[in-house]
Amino acid sequence: MIILGLDPGLGTTGWGLIASEGNRLSHLGNGQVSTNSKAPLPARLVELDRALTDIILEHRPDGAAVEEVFFNANPQSTLKLGQARGVVLLAAARAGLDVGEYAARLVKKAVVGIGNADKAQVHAMVTRLLPGVKIAGPDAADALAVAITHAHHVASARRLG
Repeated sequence: MIILGLDPGLGTTGWGLIASEGNRLSHLGNGQVSTNSKAPLPARLVELDRALTDIILEHRPDGAAVEEVFFNANPQSTLKLGQARGVVLLAAARAGLDVGEYAARLVKKAVVGIGNADKAQVHAMVTRLLPGVKIAGPDAADALAVAITHAHHVASARRLG
């Protein structure tokens, strides 16, 4: 099963592709989609959608996993993150992918073992779980962590089902 993990953001959306065969995981690709901060919001959302559509068409994943929105002190930032997340969900759904959604705390717990892990700990564990991976940046590392979390949940559901 090929899983596309996505860490939504208006400025930068991370993506990571893994293959999951039973308990074995392997890295297939990762990167970051950045939008032009000087462009109007609608143009940035279209730019994000086009880039994600290209990634999905090129790699043909079997499923996708997206990190859920967290709320911060700045409501404008939260709103923009939510809009980017909507585009991410739309791109995956339009491609016919089943989409798993995971809270950041759950992703950290699944990958690192504790829900309050920092970005450096997540990055370190992703490199251990996917030996030899070259990570394009922090958002790509988070996207790979989301994909790993989804792979674990899918494998657990198969064992229970």
